[in-house]
Amino acid sequence: MLVHVLSISSLKGGVGKTTVTLGLASAAFAANLRTLVVDFDPQSDVSTGLGVDTRNHLSVADVLAHPNLKTVRQAIAPAGWSAPGHAPIDVMIGSPSAVNFDGPHPTAREVWRLEEALATVETEYDLVLIDCAPSLNALTRTAWAASDRVVVVTEPGLFSVAAADRALRAIEEVRRGLSPRLQPLGLIINRVRSQSLEHQFRIQELRDMFGPLVLQPQLPERTSLQQAQGAARPVHAWPGEAAADMARNFDQLLNRVSRAGKIGEYAPHS
Repeated sequence: MLVHVLSISSLKGGVGKTTVTLGLASAAFAANLRTLVVDFDPQSDVSTGLGVDTRNHLSVADVLAHPNLKTVRQAIAPAGWSAPGHAPIDVMIGSPSAVNFDGPHPTAREVWRLEEALATVETEYDLVLIDCAPSLNALTRTAWAASDRVVVVTEPGLFSVAAADRALRAIEEVRRGLSPRLQPLGLIINRVRSQSLEHQFRIQELRDMFGPLVLQPQLPERTSLQQAQGAARPVHAWPGEAAADMARNFDQLLNRVSRAGKIGEYAPHS
């Protein structure tokens, strides 16, 4: 693949995986990167957060059934975000019907379908972000097979630490058995409350377990993110200092993605 493809994953629901996907998309929009967001979670929240008009379009479910250029084009729509002179953010639209492709044992043919689909449009984008399903079934494996890197979203809690460990082991299993180019980018720790002793303990535990795979910065819990998401606006365009802080955090994380994928010249948003 010419384009850099990043999966955003979590094997535990409710850790803010889709919020992180939207934050990275916002940073990519601010950086003027040609970006495609693939909504691979059957809940389809990222399509909603990007303000996509889904009428008269196909979806990822159609793409998985028929991964050809015509179907791919009909499943991609522009995000509702816009600004003069900016490269567009496009979305491969999510669908609850994607759950029909999320069995526990995908065939070798099935697991490469997203890779096949993305190959038809790879010259049109600098970056593809895949918002993965929160499980280890076929949808996630199909996303990982199409990816160069996976970032695992976690939070500083007991069960999330175990889920992060499970996810990194699964990435290694897919790398060895299916896609040698796949690598973990690392862990994004989300919803951090800096005053919480429990959070401090769990963050140290993650650092002890995973070392340099724990990415900086950690993302604090902020209502501005949910507000921007609820209004289908990029966090970079949301008013207030808290939103500006979060935008800078996502700029730093996107900078890490860009270095790993050697994506153009990325200048952080000011």
